[in-house]
Amino acid sequence: MAEDAKLTASEEEVKTTETVETEVETTETFAKSGKKSKKHIEEVKAEEERQARKLETKAAEEAGEKKGEKPVARPLIERRGKKYREAAKLVEKGKIYKLDEAVELALKTNPTKFAATVEAHVRLGVDPRQADQNIRTTLTLPNGNGKEVRVAVFAPLDQAKKAKAAGADIADDEEFLKELEKGTINFDTLITVPAYMPKLGKFARLLGPKGLMPNPKAGTVTTDVEAAVKAAKAGKVEYRVDKQAIVHIGLGKTSFTKEQLVENANAFFDSLKSQKPASVKGNYVLSVYLTTTMGPSIQIENLYN
Repeated sequence: MAEDAKLTASEEEVKTTETVETEVETTETFAKSGKKSKKHIEEVKAEEERQARKLETKAAEEAGEKKGEKPVARPLIERRGKKYREAAKLVEKGKIYKLDEAVELALKTNPTKFAATVEAHVRLGVDPRQADQNIRTTLTLPNGNGKEVRVAVFAPLDQAKKAKAAGADIADDEEFLKELEKGTINFDTLITVPAYMPKLGKFARLLGPKGLMPNPKAGTVTTDVEAAVKAAKAGKVEYRVDKQAIVHIGLGKTSFTKEQLVENANAFFDSLKSQKPASVKGNYVLSVYLTTTMGPSIQIENLYN
């Protein structure tokens, strides 16, 4: 009996050894990359399983089997916060408001405790892919936009001194480039002279995505940096059409009076009218909405059409 037990134990050891060796051999058969790699084989297997489930679903549909119940999604308004829902009740659904009414309503429907931005969103009948319809310009709002703008000037030292006197927060020559090389950006608007634009070329990936790269259309590449600084500090804003043919702009803060916001809005709409491309044959302005940063949108009358 003892001999039989020893043999059985030996057989189990042999089987265990064979299993381990088999696992090692299996592991070693995978390549590091390519079609024979473990990752690729697992992906192929998962895709085969997905296709099999797809065929089963299709066969079930052809056989007339009923699907499961369609999931019920709550309306968007119910997924909003309590303060937003209360504010949205003040906006009459389907109504198109006059500008002064919309501004007054926007101030009432601001659900935040801070001074939010009053925004205008205008859908245009343009094709942004066409160069002549890619609208981009600047505008100085009569009452400013309520934001404290930090202006940086990259120009020769003599012009930098004038810019500093005009109110620029940063005005320097080569020292400014050293800060950019460190990745330091502590400004909201960058103004430079045409001769210095090539020096900023290598920082395009740093400045471009943040919308800080100087541009002649935005008035940030100019020989008169002193005037550009004063304009930026006075509330000069830039607006441009996006890929969906919509223009977004901040008209001021909820801390502004109704009259100030209406005056800023009228200045923006007058500027937008002047930017109509000659190649646009249909309606130029399709719809206009007013809203606060986190408040409900309010449709206003089409001042252009």
